[in-house]
Amino acid sequence: MDLFDRVLLRLAPRRALARVRARAKATTLMNYDAASRGRRTQGWRAPATDADSAAGASRSRLRFLSRDFVRNRPLAARARDVITGNVVGAGILPSVEMPADASDRTEEAMTVIRDHLLPAIDAYGVSYLPGLQRQVMNAVFTDGEVLVRRRLRDLKYEPDLKLPFQVQLLEVDHLDETLTSHGRNEVVDGIEYGPTGRTVAYHLYDHHPGDVLGPLAGELKSRRVPASEILHIRRIDRPGQMRGVPWLAPVMMTLGEISDYQEAQILKQKIAALLAFFIEADEDGNVYDGAALEEVAPGAVVGLKSGQKMTASEPPKVDGYGDFMREAVRSVAAGLGLTYESFGDLSKVSFISGRMGRMDMDRAVQVWQQVLIIAQFCEGLGRWTCDAWRLVEKARGLPPVPDRIAWTAPGRPMLDPKEIDMALAEIEGGLTSLQRKQRERGLDPDVIARERAEDASRITVPKGTRASVPAGAETTDDNEESADERQ
Repeated sequence: MDLFDRVLLRLAPRRALARVRARAKATTLMNYDAASRGRRTQGWRAPATDADSAAGASRSRLRFLSRDFVRNRPLAARARDVITGNVVGAGILPSVEMPADASDRTEEAMTVIRDHLLPAIDAYGVSYLPGLQRQVMNAVFTDGEVLVRRRLRDLKYEPDLKLPFQVQLLEVDHLDETLTSHGRNEVVDGIEYGPTGRTVAYHLYDHHPGDVLGPLAGELKSRRVPASEILHIRRIDRPGQMRGVPWLAPVMMTLGEISDYQEAQILKQKIAALLAFFIEADEDGNVYDGAALEEVAPGAVVGLKSGQKMTASEPPKVDGYGDFMREAVRSVAAGLGLTYESFGDLSKVSFISGRMGRMDMDRAVQVWQQVLIIAQFCEGLGRWTCDAWRLVEKARGLPPVPDRIAWTAPGRPMLDPKEIDMALAEIEGGLTSLQRKQRERGLDPDVIARERAEDASRITVPKGTRASVPAGAETTDDNEESADERQ
């Protein structure tokens, strides 16, 4: 403490202590250069907002901009397709885990799953389950979030359905953000929260507010839908976050500047491609009867009136287009968790660098598969399936309700055939199980076991020969009948 602090400590101890504490805090803060205030950090913004307030009123504008970027900017469309293609692929497919006393009815249960979840699950009657998964991932990328609503059906009027429900995908524009309360519950951005802060309902418009063929904006009405009827799919990055943010938000500025730069380069090339001929008037003022001097086009012959002169501009050269674009696209890829090579440029990639980049991207893809599509969408769909199954199990003579519906994500493409030998070595060494490796390859262990048994039953071994058959299949010796003959 300086002299003033020591004197103040005797006269006003509390005030002096507050000064000392404030000085100590400031000294601690200044240990981090990034927290200092000065020329180098001028313009840095650090609002103390919570997870949802950070986007706040900007969320809808970010969403609309993101959709426009995907519609009109190739890099944004490519990023969405790469992420969705890697996360969903050909589809994250279900399999059933039956009770121990009903294990012999697994195939019957799978038939119910295949008949309902694959072709009949979409309320619009358009998409199979993999198509819905693709729409969900596209919406999460572009809008930051998407809603999935359960639609219960009466099987008397929908006899083709195996189970009495379907699902409807809704963009988050359906949320009625004008409400602030419902009874004693708080409503924020169309989501109703109970006393404990848990989501209890969603307030949804019957029609999309942007539907130009639907009702007028003043005629839009929302209704309260219990949270048990809604799956809210979004990426949660901060504690307490309830709403999603478009994935393009961190890279929108860069994408916009890249597009502006490309347009400038295209215009430069157009100007460079111009070759026109200008004919001045003769001494008598006669002018070549060509095109008027209003617009210069490549190959034009333009007549100039007496006294008219034209001087061509000499635009400066803009070099380094390729280097600039590569670095810009790398920045976009890093902001989205992708590799630069996934945007299509493989010109400077070695096997090692490509493999290491793919391994890092694969980890991100696995997180998106498990945390977003499987945990939030597929598991919720599985719960609804089991609930609906219980309602009609006896009336329709269905097999027992599965204990659980498991989900298998598509396998990642192999970069090296040696990966198969490495996987077999891990299984033989006890580091993993056969079925775990099969699921990592995007395969259902139950389906593989059934198909291998079917393959074994088809194998015919001629008498007097020995044949190599798949594991699990029985071979015959010279004095035994073939498998087909025994059957």
